[in-house]
Amino acid sequence: MSSDPTVDHAVLTQILTQLQSLQVSQQALQAKLDSLSSVTSRSASSGVASPAQSASVPLPVTASADATASPSASAANVLGSIQASTELPDKIISDREREKLLYPGRVMLTTYPDQHGVKPHALKWGASDPTERGPVICSRLPSSFKHRNAIGAHSGSYSIYRALAIAMGTLVPTHKPDYSRTEPPVPIPPQPSWFDPSKIVSFDPWGHLVPQVFTREMTEQGLDVRPSIAITKAHMKLSEIDEAARRGDVVVDGKIVMKSVPLLNADGTVNPADPGVEIAISKAAIEPVWFLPGVAERFGISENLLRRALFEDTGGMYPELITRPDIKVFLPPIGGMTVYIFGPAAYMYDESKELTLRVHDECNGSDVFGSDICTCKPYLTFAIEECVHTAQRGGVGVVVYFRKEGRALGEVTKYLVYNLRKRGGDSADKYFRATELIAGVKDMRFQALMPDVLHWLGIRKIDNMVSMSDMKYNAIVQSGIPILKRYDLPEHLIPMDSRVEIDAKIAAGYFTSGKQITEADLVKTVGRTWEETEH
Repeated sequence: MSSDPTVDHAVLTQILTQLQSLQVSQQALQAKLDSLSSVTSRSASSGVASPAQSASVPLPVTASADATASPSASAANVLGSIQASTELPDKIISDREREKLLYPGRVMLTTYPDQHGVKPHALKWGASDPTERGPVICSRLPSSFKHRNAIGAHSGSYSIYRALAIAMGTLVPTHKPDYSRTEPPVPIPPQPSWFDPSKIVSFDPWGHLVPQVFTREMTEQGLDVRPSIAITKAHMKLSEIDEAARRGDVVVDGKIVMKSVPLLNADGTVNPADPGVEIAISKAAIEPVWFLPGVAERFGISENLLRRALFEDTGGMYPELITRPDIKVFLPPIGGMTVYIFGPAAYMYDESKELTLRVHDECNGSDVFGSDICTCKPYLTFAIEECVHTAQRGGVGVVVYFRKEGRALGEVTKYLVYNLRKRGGDSADKYFRATELIAGVKDMRFQALMPDVLHWLGIRKIDNMVSMSDMKYNAIVQSGIPILKRYDLPEHLIPMDSRVEIDAKIAAGYFTSGKQITEADLVKTVGRTWEETEH
């Protein structure tokens, strides 16, 4: 690079001239495409294929932003009147024609700051007033495309199913949800922590109030703004709780715990068997919405490094992580969490009330299907009992269920580790090493973001925490929420084959209220072999 400022200026001038020329060419091309798109929509409505519909030349790819890069309303309306071709004996229109109706403009790879026509809706993370904070907008529909202030898509990993539904023709992309009568039956009001941009960085604290606080943006401005949190009420029924009630460990009080309706026989008559019990709960489903500067700070890395890692290791799925440093919000394609509340929700932010907490990371094999190689389901059901007891004492219980399957390594990796353990001699001294050999790390849950949900709920202190995880304990305490007591799973509830896991964790320094285990003891703890289960 020359150090002569005159030369540098000349080079810069030449580059700017070329960019301006390219922009003019792109605008001219776009005008032609807009005209073709208009013809395409009219022809499709009349049942006549236009030359543009039958063209086999791919649409040009560009990095510029235009509303035509998203589905037009007219094209969507046409598609909405056409059934999915897979449901018909003969296709009404070809997939190529449907693609042009859905996406009549150029393929838009990315946008850039200060680009012509691009004006993100103002969003101030941590603002105390929702109007000042602004809605999260990631939609690519024409009404919202140029106002997007977030990267990604709503519904996390389920956004892929939405894309599939649109491609198949079963969903019109411009469908406008009717949010009337969907407001939370249980209030989670604003808390001081909502207004601290460092306290909640992994989801939108206003997510459950979107239809109420962003009505003007949705109705008057026509912006596609969607809730990222939903709250409802339900009854929980688990066979383990039924059994606990029969033993007398859970008491029917008619308010928190109720008797289930009688069972029926196959002929419709009433079965005299004990029907068990049900637990009245409130619950909230939360989708991830990351405020990138806050997430980066929480992990002690730069925002640029975070953006680059997210871009590279998702196969380049989101170029705007790199090209749009002005957009600070990202909706990652991952699972969120569910909060289960036992007792009055208002007690969560009343420090005079007792509060019991369990932070549980998903384990489908154990939680749902009862695998005994780990203690996940016993921990979960024991914590639910403890939450019920607390609610019946006049307090409140909270279980937060995170979608972090297999320590956030995924179920495929987890099962590969199981195979390695069982073939290599499943002893506690090899427990963590088996995971590291497959995944490269022993745990990718990284609990730094976990306390956000507790701050959203308004929790200021925890009386009882059911957990042996120091990572969870430290993350909560360091976020400013004291924990007065913590305790682990009682010995008699630990399945035999999961003893390997428990002993390995205790020896590694995990919290335990029971016996201490040394590294030398680990070789004595051995799990069941496959051969023992074959008959």
